[in-house]
Amino acid sequence: MLGPVILAASRSDRMRRFVSAAPGTKQVVDRFIAGETVDQVVPIIQDAAGKGLEVTLDVVGEDITSADQAAAARDAYLELVGRLKELGLGTRAEMSVKLSMFGQALEGGHELALANVRPVVEAAAEIGTTVTLDAEDHTTLDSMFAIHEELRKDYPQTGCVIQSYLFRTEDDARRLAAAGSRVRIVKGAYKEPASVAYQDKAEIDRAYVRIVKILMDGDGYPMIGSHDPRLIAISQELARKAGRKLDEYEFQMLYGIRSEEHIRLAAEGHRMRVYTAYGTDWYGYFMRRLAEKPANLLFFARSIITKG
Repeated sequence: MLGPVILAASRSDRMRRFVSAAPGTKQVVDRFIAGETVDQVVPIIQDAAGKGLEVTLDVVGEDITSADQAAAARDAYLELVGRLKELGLGTRAEMSVKLSMFGQALEGGHELALANVRPVVEAAAEIGTTVTLDAEDHTTLDSMFAIHEELRKDYPQTGCVIQSYLFRTEDDARRLAAAGSRVRIVKGAYKEPASVAYQDKAEIDRAYVRIVKILMDGDGYPMIGSHDPRLIAISQELARKAGRKLDEYEFQMLYGIRSEEHIRLAAEGHRMRVYTAYGTDWYGYFMRRLAEKPANLLFFARSIITKG
């Protein structure tokens, strides 16, 4: 299977240099990364709003090695909040953050990440939007959930992400499916060992459905992160059976993937949010997109051959 190999390559400096230098890389990166700066991504937010779509914005970059870099990541998000405020787009765009970008892996990282993410959550609340804490590899999750719980004391709208390929997630979903919670469910895009995660796609999909049912039957706000037509249809049916109205859950998909489906779901009255990444440190995010779907890798390979 190519997925685990690509995920391993996402941590390789040698592969980073190779991929960055490949002649077809920019064409493919531009498919998944909305731009490098806030100003470049603003027209995309406005275009999405005009189509009845909402967005969640991710400033890419996870390989933080110093407290100064973590502070810079915080400031990048604060700049984003400022621009959303200027443009009156606070109610159309939320933010997704990876706590590794805020210093979680550094010495004293739990406290550092909490201290860095709190002002972003505060600023988001002031303009009428919120922040969702992205899930990363399983070793970071206890810290992420603890920070999530702490932030929700003052900002209960703060969301978090859970991943269906982890054995623990059904229990996490039951705990999180409470009134006022916002929970995004995804399959998962990190290389995890068989001791903590399902390795078979069918098992991951079955777990995904079980978790969606837990969330739909709960009292929180489920956010269905998937491009799989079958899982989307199942999620719609589970929402119907749970008696949920269309504004009591939402679908989320990645920028650059199945864009026609974004429009279709929005036209049907669903809340549809596009996960939109931007920034210069795109490598790790880009490699996970390749790992998720073989077609993405083939598209990249063809671009290299065509441009080479």
